[in-house]
Amino acid sequence: MTSVPPRVERFVELSADELRARLHEALALYVTAMRYPKGTAEQRAPMWLAHMLRAGWRCCAAVDTDERLVGIAYGYRGASGQWWHEQVRRGIIERSGPAAAQSWLDDYFELTEVHVRPDTQGRGIGEELLRRLLAGVRATNVLLSTPEGPSRAWNLYGRMGFVDVLRHYRFTGDPRPFGVLGRALPLDP
Repeated sequence: MTSVPPRVERFVELSADELRARLHEALALYVTAMRYPKGTAEQRAPMWLAHMLRAGWRCCAAVDTDERLVGIAYGYRGASGQWWHEQVRRGIIERSGPAAAQSWLDDYFELTEVHVRPDTQGRGIGEELLRRLLAGVRATNVLLSTPEGPSRAWNLYGRMGFVDVLRHYRFTGDPRPFGVLGRALPLDP
């Protein structure tokens, strides 16, 4: 007997307090979507909590008819001194020079997390989460990183007009190659 995937009931913006209250559920979704080992949630929880304190932090979620999370996306304004910013800045400078780094990193929103439950992927949930999250963001660019290799995420970002900023980059502490993608804001309607 196959189970029927849940239907998205609605999309909502979550405040930091609302996400903190659902952090266990959100991290379980993240671990499932990324196919990470179970202990990953406990390692990531402090980072997600710290991200909620950053300037311009926003979060959108998709919930099913039982109010369970089906998808989640969040991000914030990237800034000098943040770990990801400094890693990406170094990589862009090494490959393309300081002017390229400044053009991307001078004024951007860091799309930190976008995850959709695997049994509900391919239905436009990720795109809708991105559109809602980025609507009204006051930044010149949006940037993200994602593991290299063909995936639904790469297809989504390509459809939404993201371009290569830095490819096959290895972040400190992670052996996998990543692509850093970006695009100008606002998104097309």
